[in-house]
Amino acid sequence: MSELRKDPIVGRWVIISIERGKRPTDFISPSQKKKGGFCPFCPGNEHTAPPEIMAFRPAQTKPNLPGWTLRVVPNKFPALQIHGDLTKTGEGIFDRVNGIGAHEVVIETADHNLSLSTMPIKAVEDVLWAYYLRLNDLKKDKRFRYGLIFKNEGEDAGASLEHTHSQLIALPIVPKLVREEIDASEQYFHFKERCIFCDVINQELEDGKRVIYENKNYLALAPFAPRAPFETWILPKKHESAFCPPDKDFAMLADILQRILKQIDRILDVPPYNFIVHTSPFSDETNDYYHWHIELMPKLTKIAGFEWGSGFYINPTPPEEAAKFMREAKI
Repeated sequence: MSELRKDPIVGRWVIISIERGKRPTDFISPSQKKKGGFCPFCPGNEHTAPPEIMAFRPAQTKPNLPGWTLRVVPNKFPALQIHGDLTKTGEGIFDRVNGIGAHEVVIETADHNLSLSTMPIKAVEDVLWAYYLRLNDLKKDKRFRYGLIFKNEGEDAGASLEHTHSQLIALPIVPKLVREEIDASEQYFHFKERCIFCDVINQELEDGKRVIYENKNYLALAPFAPRAPFETWILPKKHESAFCPPDKDFAMLADILQRILKQIDRILDVPPYNFIVHTSPFSDETNDYYHWHIELMPKLTKIAGFEWGSGFYINPTPPEEAAKFMREAKI
């Protein structure tokens, strides 16, 4: 029989459809083979993208020319504009704010054929450092309250270019989904004087059924009420409210992130996926109640009328089975 499960953090309900129970081989992933052709993110084509904001490159190389290993550039078609004032206005009960923000692209490698799961582990560390450095820079702008890091891998996941990249948008408001997590976490903390994410981590480590992988500093698990098949969360084991390198080192985070991506590629035949980094707002980065984390979702099912109309998600793969498949994947 199918069952309804409630996310303990935001109270979101999902339907785990046991009758539809699907194994990894039941999902047909869209082809992720590189099509080739002109790519504005490849070395030699730097002039076709906006001037770089930041790059990792040898000291003897010049900006906006080949030689780099990672680049950060403004999005050529930004969702929000960097210049201007917020200017909040009202129209009756409706509110408006000018579309002010920053929209940046992290070009993760110069090699068109690599991805986060196949590039050298040091390059994955560099991507994480780029996220951290850009967040730290953008939070200096008092117009911005939040920085959202996300990755769309594959056309079906929303990527418009196949050269592996991720994005960062600095916003003048805290996104609703993040605010729901923060508010629920704060309420839980006031009631129990503990972080709900820390409690989830401790319980999952003790139970073990939904644990996928752990290293010294981080845990990867299938959440109890996943919205999508093989949804995976990566969390620091110790309480950390904001995305940062513990002991100035991202090695352990790079290890677990790449391992999870390799496992997903192995059992789901390189599917399109999305991941997001949820961290504390710029104005409240150090707190006892919120716990930063990465949410990763392979793009295996479609959202249709029931999901849009009800807010429920239907997941045909129980997280316990997904975690087992992931643990057993040979990489």
